[in-house]
Amino acid sequence: MPKRFRLTRRFPVAMTEDGYRKLRGFAHEAGLDEGEALSFLFENFDNIIHEDKLTRRLRAFNSELEARKR
Repeated sequence: MPKRFRLTRRFPVAMTEDGYRKLRGFAHEAGLDEGEALSFLFENFDNIIHEDKLTRRLRAFNSELEARKR
């Protein structure tokens, strides 16, 4: 029997415009709302990511973060 899909947590999230635009596009393409799309991505995170690429992109993001906050 499939797990019942319940959104049990709500929390305020700050996102960049680019990140939110990509989330909305992904959600629309998948036929989901933004919350469902985030749940899908995080529930399946280990199967979706490429670990080497994630590490490189995270390093690059962190190095640019302070400059982007200004």
